[in-house]
Amino acid sequence: MDYKRLISLDAFRGFTIAAMILVNYPGTWRHVYPPLLHVEWHGITPTDLIFPFFLFIVGVAIAYAYTKRIASGTPMRDIYIKLITRSAKIFAVGLFLNLYPYFNFADLRYAGVLQRIAIVFLICGFLFLKTNWKTQLITGIVILIAYWLAMTLIPTPGFDKPMLEPGQNLAAWFDSKFLPGRMWQGTWDPEGYLSTLPSLVTTISGMLTGVFLLSKRSWEQKVIYLMVVGFLLTSAGAMWHYVFPINKNIWTSSFVLFTSGLALMTLGSMIFAVDILGYKKWTKFGVIYGSNAITVYVLAGILGYFFYRMQIGGLSLNRQFFELFANNLGMAPKFVSMMYALLYVGITFIPAYILYRKKIFIKL
Repeated sequence: MDYKRLISLDAFRGFTIAAMILVNYPGTWRHVYPPLLHVEWHGITPTDLIFPFFLFIVGVAIAYAYTKRIASGTPMRDIYIKLITRSAKIFAVGLFLNLYPYFNFADLRYAGVLQRIAIVFLICGFLFLKTNWKTQLITGIVILIAYWLAMTLIPTPGFDKPMLEPGQNLAAWFDSKFLPGRMWQGTWDPEGYLSTLPSLVTTISGMLTGVFLLSKRSWEQKVIYLMVVGFLLTSAGAMWHYVFPINKNIWTSSFVLFTSGLALMTLGSMIFAVDILGYKKWTKFGVIYGSNAITVYVLAGILGYFFYRMQIGGLSLNRQFFELFANNLGMAPKFVSMMYALLYVGITFIPAYILYRKKIFIKL
């Protein structure tokens, strides 16, 4: 096995988290460039790639981390305990962010980005430890096909036919019955429980990629395979779109293939540029950010209260920034909103840099 640490993977993780913060914290939601917004329903924007890219990276990391631990002789019991503990901590922190800063438990949202990461990490971690790559591949295929058939053939309860509309589909109905607490969109949630099922396959695709990267093939061969398979998956997802539309909100099977293919090609390109050709300087920002990726994401959520809700002089900091540059200096509102988002990414980079310099790596 080749346990060479991939700088490209660390950078990929960091840039993905930075992009997640960028799109989550604009100067104002009233003025945002379309590519920095999620698509309302069917279709895809660059913003819709961020979460599946991160779940794909989680899969690659699972393959690398657990293959190495098993090879080093770490007792399986210890591996299982750490897997369960880490998943529980990530889920708990997700609940904390949903409660923060008012801690109104009556209005708690149980779903969320970190909660989905925790669930997917737990299930895929056990799947990786208990099965081989062939079983994982078959599991992924079965899930995607079963989800497609269920969503498009089973009549949505309350309707006489299958529906794929916002709040009117099998996933939304399932969540209305089994997902406790408040839902993000009132009657449905983009991180709901049923749509978490196909998101497992996004991480499985990363696990399979990790296993392949650990093989004895040359890195040049690996990059070629990543690019070819990535192109085929993206093409398959685009074709599947015509019968099961690409949709992040319900994490359709076509969305899984399309985004996993793009993730494969992105990682392949970065491995070629960074790990083969040696162009590493531009990756430093991503490596620093990615070293404590979830920690930085959580810090961004905590700091968001002070930058978006706490008022100074009658306005929050983001509103003061927007008033100064957009209204007083006459700059384009969408550009000012993006400037603020970039500034916020820079602010969250400061603790990431401090942790990196002190070699502190917090594993939630």
